[in-house]
Amino acid sequence: MTDQELALAHEARRISTKEAAELLGVKPETVYAYVSRGQLSSRRSTGGRGSTFDAKEVEALARRSRREPAEGSPAAGTLSVRTRITLIDKDRYYFRGVDATELAARHSYEEVAEWLWTGVLRPGATFTAPEASVAVARRAIDALPEHTGPTDRLRVAAIAAATADPLRFDLSEQTVLGTARTLIPTLVAALPPKSHDHRDAGSLAHRLWARLSGREPDEASLRALDTALALLVDHDLAASTLAVRVAASARAHAYAAVSAGLGVLEGPLHGAASGLAHRMLLDVLDRGTAAPVVADELRAGRRVPGLGHRIYPGEDPRARVLFGLLEDVPRAAPALAAARDVVDTTARHVPLHANVDLALAVLTASSGMHASAGETIFAVARTAGWIAHVLEEYDEAPLRMRPSGHYVGPRPPQPLPEQ
Repeated sequence: MTDQELALAHEARRISTKEAAELLGVKPETVYAYVSRGQLSSRRSTGGRGSTFDAKEVEALARRSRREPAEGSPAAGTLSVRTRITLIDKDRYYFRGVDATELAARHSYEEVAEWLWTGVLRPGATFTAPEASVAVARRAIDALPEHTGPTDRLRVAAIAAATADPLRFDLSEQTVLGTARTLIPTLVAALPPKSHDHRDAGSLAHRLWARLSGREPDEASLRALDTALALLVDHDLAASTLAVRVAASARAHAYAAVSAGLGVLEGPLHGAASGLAHRMLLDVLDRGTAAPVVADELRAGRRVPGLGHRIYPGEDPRARVLFGLLEDVPRAAPALAAARDVVDTTARHVPLHANVDLALAVLTASSGMHASAGETIFAVARTAGWIAHVLEEYDEAPLRMRPSGHYVGPRPPQPLPEQ
């Protein structure tokens, strides 16, 4: 056999699911997860029993999985994680290669979540909460002090819902997807309603609105809320998402991983940032101009909320889309004008663009919502993204999120401390 014939024979070599799993160092069901996400191609074996895989394709995937990236490796001082979920490139971002702003503008939050999880668009997708999960989550939330913040409520609801799910320790893809489709609406349904005629039906945005505002929503406001959820569904490895992946790396179940993300999200530099912008806008509206408000923020040594983003040197694409939708909401006009005043006032010396926190603040401030509503919107939206990262991390080697500490304390041996 010639070299060319040998090469062709190797190229055509097909291997079984078991052989592919052994090459990749994963379980057979994980091999099929790679197929569903487009990382591997499969073909039905002769006779229709099982699937076969191109040996070269499997070997290439195995090499990629083992290879440490040259840049951004732990040795270079930063943590780099392979992901196929979100790409941020200059002033745009993409979900599985598709422009995220266009996806959010054309599809509901539920549809975008399905795309993020599976790479398949499910038109008309809706999420339904099991009554048992909602009941136990509501009881847990009702036991909390009245002043409890929204993220704490959601975290308690997530853990309570976990206790009602005997399958929570099943980490297979289909079970985790089932968890995702019920956990998100459970989080929403467990929150106390603001409206007496609330309904636990319709789109998730409609159900969430009733938990955030006592006003009846118009179509433009609902569309803005739904699009905000879809825009915020994921943003690469933000701090909360990294926490989720660390939990998933230790094979924590999905509820526990989401709880880890909620714990990080509560910080003022992450999910709670829109609340600061909300209060600032109300102050601007009360005082009639942004100048003294901006001056007060700077005098106190604080950054002006809702401006600038470490990822986007230019305009935050999420803010651009959301501001465009808020133009169609009549009640949003005063808050929009206040936001523009803040941007223009600050731009006299520092050319900072509005970020999504400021746009979210315009939505909440103009809809009769509490300042913490943006935090709730952010948390509910990002839960879907966290689940996508959980699924991806379950396909990786367990406990890989274990950096080594660089010890800088006293060198041993040291004497025992005196009593």
